[in-house]
Amino acid sequence: MNDKKILIVDDEKAIVDILKFNLEKEGFTTTVAYDGEEAIKIALSVNPDLILLDLMLPKLDGFSVCKKLRKSLVCPIIMLTAKEEVVDKIIGLELGADDYMTKPFSIREVIARVKANLRKHTLPEVEEDKNSSKNKIKVKDMIIDPERYIAIVNGKTIDLTIKEFELLKLLSTNPNQVFTREQILRGVWGYDFYGDARTVDVTVRRLREKIEKNSADPQYVQTKRGMGYYVSL
Repeated sequence: MNDKKILIVDDEKAIVDILKFNLEKEGFTTTVAYDGEEAIKIALSVNPDLILLDLMLPKLDGFSVCKKLRKSLVCPIIMLTAKEEVVDKIIGLELGADDYMTKPFSIREVIARVKANLRKHTLPEVEEDKNSSKNKIKVKDMIIDPERYIAIVNGKTIDLTIKEFELLKLLSTNPNQVFTREQILRGVWGYDFYGDARTVDVTVRRLREKIEKNSADPQYVQTKRGMGYYVSL
C-alpha cells in the first residue's frame, strides 16, 4: 500500500473525482481542496508529498498558491491548467512549480508524472555517517549530497525544488561539460517532456538566485553563450 499523500486542488468537481479515484486506485492517500485559500490551509496542515494544483481557482489563483506554499514546502508541485500559453507555464516554473500539464490530459500520464516526481523527491532513510559522504559532490564551497537531496553552500543548507536539485546534480556530476537546453530537459525532467527551452532558463535563474552570492555574476552555474550551461570547478 502506498503511503504517499497527494493534495488535489481544482474547482471542477468532476476532475477532482476522477483524479481522486485513480490516484487512490494506485494506493495513494488523497486530500482535496476546491479553492486557493483552502489549498494553502490544507497543504500546511497535512504536509502532502505532492500537490496537483489547478491554475484557475476561486479566491486565490494557482500562481499565488504556489508562491505562498514554496515559502514553507519543498514537495513537488504539478500545475494543471486549460491554458496553453507558454507565458503561463514559465510563470508557474518561476514561482516554484516542478511540472506542468495542460487539460485535457490522460489519467495515465498524470499517474506517470506523479510517480516520476515522487521518485525523485523520495529521500532514503539513512543516517548521516562516514559512508554517506562517498557519493557527495564538492564544487568549490558547495557540497551536493545526491542520496539525501541536500545542497550546502558555505555551510548553509539551501532549499531547492526537485527540478532545481536535479539540474544542479546533472551539471555538477559532469563539471566543465556544457549541456544544451534540450539535453537538460531530457536529463532533468526524465521523461518525454514537451517543454520550451525557456523552461531550462527559468530553472537556472531560480537556482542561481539560491546558490550564488551574486546571480548576475555566477560562480557555480555558468553560461556558454549560444550553447548551454555548465558547472565550473
